[in-house]
Amino acid sequence: MDKKTMMETLTRAACEKGGFNGTWLYAEHGEIISKGACGFRDAEDRIPMTEDSIFEMASVTKMFTATAIMLLVRDGKLGLDDEYIRYFPDYPYPGVTFRQLLTHTSGMPDFNVAELVVPVLREEKRIPSNNEIIPLIRKTGEMAACAPGEAFVYSDVGYMLLAHAVETISGIKFEDFMKERVFVPAGMKDSGIYHTRRDGRPSERFTRNMLQEDGKYVPSDLSKYESGYVVGSDGMNGCDYLYTTIFDMLAWDRALREEKVLTREEQRVMYTPVRLNSGETYLDDDGEGYGFGWCIGSDPELGAVVSHSGGMPGLETWFQRFVDGDRVLVILNCRDFTDARAFGSFWEGMIAAAADREPEPVQTIEELAIQNPDKSKWESFCGKYEHPEVDDFTIDEVFLQDGDLYARAIIYDEDYLEPIELTLKLYPIGENEFGRKGGMLKLTFGDGCLSFDDITCKKL
Repeated sequence: MDKKTMMETLTRAACEKGGFNGTWLYAEHGEIISKGACGFRDAEDRIPMTEDSIFEMASVTKMFTATAIMLLVRDGKLGLDDEYIRYFPDYPYPGVTFRQLLTHTSGMPDFNVAELVVPVLREEKRIPSNNEIIPLIRKTGEMAACAPGEAFVYSDVGYMLLAHAVETISGIKFEDFMKERVFVPAGMKDSGIYHTRRDGRPSERFTRNMLQEDGKYVPSDLSKYESGYVVGSDGMNGCDYLYTTIFDMLAWDRALREEKVLTREEQRVMYTPVRLNSGETYLDDDGEGYGFGWCIGSDPELGAVVSHSGGMPGLETWFQRFVDGDRVLVILNCRDFTDARAFGSFWEGMIAAAADREPEPVQTIEELAIQNPDKSKWESFCGKYEHPEVDDFTIDEVFLQDGDLYARAIIYDEDYLEPIELTLKLYPIGENEFGRKGGMLKLTFGDGCLSFDDITCKKL
């Protein structure tokens, strides 16, 4: 099967099975092999998705913020190993360099962005701006987690600090700097830094990030549970708030290859995995390193591969460049998937196809579940379970209903006005093992206990 057909088959199945709502593009040597759109841009299913729909990119934005820092280095306005405090004396963590902020090795506390911005939104009835990021982190009074360069801890706040530096040191508003120095030279005609919850959406081509609540879709900024974080963080920069299209992301790939914004040497520096103070190169669980706003990997046949994912409530984005193989894959999804395994198998299948591997078919939890399972033990699984003290998610109770097994889950979060209660149908996927439709959680029942996410809870 050719890649065009393969990718269209995957996306069609994912859309039908509740695993995808958005746009995609795959190209080789600058030529588009597969592209398309499916689903809707709004929560009411009134505005069909189109290939030129404009998406929030979430953390894919980080590679662009890192690009802005590299341009200031080229201009001689800062050095990668300059300490941040040299330019911002009120920054409370001395010894942290721009290089360490770029590579998430600053040693700062693992700040929860919502904890910084939601109090301002609730108490002052306004959305804080990115130039407030230093006062916001100072207000926490938190000590550094470790010495700079000692550990990798992914940090949105680090990239907010970098955007603050771009704006302050250049003397140009961050949004304008990005347009003038990055988007226009790259030929990204539909791209910009926008704050749509604060300022509104410039056109109907902008998609809404959509969550499932009470049996229907709602925009994330109107969510009962997520709106505080989504709206409260909308004045920030650096870690999010690039809005763009699949075509502009292809233009970005070509601009990098043709050195329209960054030289090949500057890109090489950005694609170099960070080394910790120990001399060890940091690698994640998938064996990938991290450079300046890029995850760094390789393919045995195709060579160097750089990528980044992005996520916000109701949104998932993916941008992947095969640097040596001259290929690019973009996936943009703006609606909660109704089946997590359909979404996951679609996502993995598209990445596999881009790397010349045969993808697995898109499958739902119903298709993966054991048919006609032995239910003789199910009644023994039922009952109340203890709540783990260290986790914000717990299974409170398991019960039988109409011959099927269900769990009542509770989510605790400081940003929510009250805990969220969910009822989850459990699908048998192995011996004493169950999955759920809306997530990848696996529940395993033992002798008087229940395990999930490396947590074991006793039955009460």
